[in-house]
Amino acid sequence: MPVDSGPISIPDTLDPKREFRGVWIATVENIDWPSKPGLPTDQQKRELIDRLNAHQQEGINAVMFQIRPAADALYAKSREPWSKWLTGKQGTPPNPAYDPLEFAINEAHKRGMELHAWFNPYRATNDGKFALISPSHITRIKPEWFFTYGGIKLFNPGIPEVRDYIVKVFLDVVDNYDIDGVHLDDYFYPYQIDGQHIDDADAFKKYGTSYADIRDWRRHNVDTLIEMLSDSIQKHKPRVKFGVSPFGIWANKYQNPDGTDTHGGSSYYELFADSRKWIKEGWVDYINPQLYWPIDDRSAAFNKLLDWWSDNTYGRHLYIGMGAYRINEARRGKFKDPAQMPAQIKYLRKNPRVQGSVYFSSNSLLKNPLGFTDSLKQTYYRHPALPPVMLWLDSIPPNAPVNFTATPTIKGVELRWGTPAPAKDLEPVYGYVIYRFEGTEKVNLNDPAHIIHIQYNNNTFFTDDKVKRGKTYLYVVTALDRLKNESEPSPTIAAILNNKGVL
Repeated sequence: MPVDSGPISIPDTLDPKREFRGVWIATVENIDWPSKPGLPTDQQKRELIDRLNAHQQEGINAVMFQIRPAADALYAKSREPWSKWLTGKQGTPPNPAYDPLEFAINEAHKRGMELHAWFNPYRATNDGKFALISPSHITRIKPEWFFTYGGIKLFNPGIPEVRDYIVKVFLDVVDNYDIDGVHLDDYFYPYQIDGQHIDDADAFKKYGTSYADIRDWRRHNVDTLIEMLSDSIQKHKPRVKFGVSPFGIWANKYQNPDGTDTHGGSSYYELFADSRKWIKEGWVDYINPQLYWPIDDRSAAFNKLLDWWSDNTYGRHLYIGMGAYRINEARRGKFKDPAQMPAQIKYLRKNPRVQGSVYFSSNSLLKNPLGFTDSLKQTYYRHPALPPVMLWLDSIPPNAPVNFTATPTIKGVELRWGTPAPAKDLEPVYGYVIYRFEGTEKVNLNDPAHIIHIQYNNNTFFTDDKVKRGKTYLYVVTALDRLKNESEPSPTIAAILNNKGVL
């Protein structure tokens, strides 16, 4: 029955209703998944389901799923060969056949998680075993596109055809899969190794004539790819988010007055990746710097870096890359302290220009180091959270669900509603959020403690089986669009369960 609950109150709450809570699932070298190459398909699927179930229980709402670790593929609709880390031999399909990316997307969405397809743009091999490379691998077909550095093959970012090819690889996924985001990691030009040099002088001579300094040309090459990807993703599927996870230091202050008070490697000078520029130009929707240091670290303090990035977001989202793999590391240090990572969560939540965090990596959370994962479940992520909205991509919410009913049954309270009329932008409804309050509570949709269900599908029913007899409950349902804009609420509906499960 509809009830008049008065105006909906939206006070501040300690637990954010909107927060990006991500985890990286790394496939390169089988860091996270699958546990080893060549497992049967059923075992691969079971491992991934178990992993996603565990992360759902931890409160994670997004996974960064690595699908292209080395110019290879963990997805079927690819112009590149199957990854050896999936099947044991590059170019060999899974047996029985299935599409790991499609499977991961479906399973993530079932659990109220976004899936961001994680690509490494430039790495072509991860070791020097070139004789084992598939005949269909791009290093065999276009050897002139690559240089060898540190014993591995890398795309030469200065060759225009390379950039065109990489964009096509990305668009294969954007066009053919229901991903929520495109995600790049920190590997652009290679991390510097003493005694090694990048063999791109010929490309510079051919394509860099307008640059006096090869370093500026290299940065231009990476900038160009980021801008091309941004434009292409927006053109092909404007509801897909685009983000990059750069090395945590853009530049040190001793190198550049605009940099941070740190002493470490830098994205700008060592990797030729001007990550701050990508936000400033609006080419990325989110930046996810890897701040894998403790608070007040002498060389690179987590808090100083976070403050700097928050001052350089230019209205885009900032998600902090968190070094969960360092918790309880062997050597003595601040990550031996169980309070270190919780303190980082508290610190980032105090900054309104930070919208969330992403943990490296999946296995680290599953191991529950120093009880950190328990603290996520019990304290920091104990209530669900929706991803933050991106109003520059979509600012029009869906209309509210209609004809909302709540029917007590033996199994619980059966909720049903009607699909709302199309929104002004004609975008279909993507999902729903269900809130529950006890009869005396004020309806407050800003408090995530009252969210009992988030779904990313267009089903218009839900059974609340976690109710007690003899109690009165109030329910509200809202609609979500693809970018998680939320509708106005439905009317508030009351349900009273007596001992027979009827109104």
